[in-house]
Amino acid sequence: MIDTAESAFCRACFVVCGPAEPRCAACGARRIISHPELFALSIAHLDCDAFYAAIEKRDNPELADKPVIIGGGVRGVVSTACYVARTYGVKSAMPMFKARQACPDAVIIKPNMAKYADVGRAVRLMMLDLTPMVEPLSIDEAFMDLSGTARLHGAPPAITLARLQARIENELGVTASVGLSHNKFLAKMASDFDKPKGFSVIGKSETLEFLASLPVRMIWGIGAAMAAKLEQDGITSIAQLQKMDASSLGKRYGELGLRLARLSQGQDARRIKPERETKSVSSETTFNKDISDVRLLEDILWELCEKVSARMKASNFEGRVVTLKLKTAKFKTITRRRTLEAPANLARTTFAAAKRMLHEAADGQSYRLIGVGYSALSTAGGHKEADLFGGETVRVAAQEKAIDAIREKYGRDAVKAGRTLRSPRD
Repeated sequence: MIDTAESAFCRACFVVCGPAEPRCAACGARRIISHPELFALSIAHLDCDAFYAAIEKRDNPELADKPVIIGGGVRGVVSTACYVARTYGVKSAMPMFKARQACPDAVIIKPNMAKYADVGRAVRLMMLDLTPMVEPLSIDEAFMDLSGTARLHGAPPAITLARLQARIENELGVTASVGLSHNKFLAKMASDFDKPKGFSVIGKSETLEFLASLPVRMIWGIGAAMAAKLEQDGITSIAQLQKMDASSLGKRYGELGLRLARLSQGQDARRIKPERETKSVSSETTFNKDISDVRLLEDILWELCEKVSARMKASNFEGRVVTLKLKTAKFKTITRRRTLEAPANLARTTFAAAKRMLHEAADGQSYRLIGVGYSALSTAGGHKEADLFGGETVRVAAQEKAIDAIREKYGRDAVKAGRTLRSPRD
């Protein structure tokens, strides 16, 4: 068992050392992390660094030093920007046309969600190797509670987390940052402070003083609109919130005001809730130009159905409800749903249901967005897939399985259906 009387360790070799040592005596590295409460904290937030872009750079070393943006089209938004692209001001959720203006030399890559999901699952399994108390927030981040795991892993949670960071990088080729604290709010806040490959700690004794130094917009869940409203009311720092009465904040901002009062004091009683249930799987795309041609909409819908199907299969899901989403040129959203006879995940089953809804909903208008998805999910294999294409379910399933295997080995473009290769004029 590691002696935790000290309060520092080397992130290169994980040897415990004195907090005043500038260099590790065991390996010589200058990667010493120290904190008075380092070995007493067990609530963590792990977040992979520029996840989608990191995977693309891993798979194509020529992109290593180039600005990479994961997104597409002119009217879409940035999914992820690598750290090189971020130096140009590119951010997630930024409109693609603004991202192209800010970084004209960026390499633009369309998202490959099936590939990203595979890596995300691998990261999740590594977390679960350490503790069952893992609460996913997204494909590449999660809270972890490592309370009581020191004896199991022969090390305090801080060192166990550092080893996890190294394992993710060595085995998966992407990096992650860790925030360690005494509750979820502070752990998530800490994980953002030293990206990429960061390891930040917020202890109990320093919580109030630490938060007081930050702007109010740093509180998790405070968006631009709320930050602007608070600023209009003269509140710009967490220190100001700390001095305000909770009831006054509640009267002024309702439930959010009471939440601000608690978080400004570093209070967060939420427990780690293991493995959130996935409620839906979907994919959508925004067009560069509005489209009214139903045949062309079908072609795009087919590609989305393939993406959704691949993600469903990769996650071992089937779905009972297929949803079609359209957005008109005037930004009106149209949603149609169909309940299948039995849960499904084949691309052709998805397309058969969605195509029918498309023809029912499309009325000659121009559309700027189309999407498709599954809900009412269950574990795959428990049902016979609904047969929507003439008694060929078994044969189609075998075909899609073979295509999926080829794509997994050679990439998505290795196999394309005739529909995706057809010219819009055909």
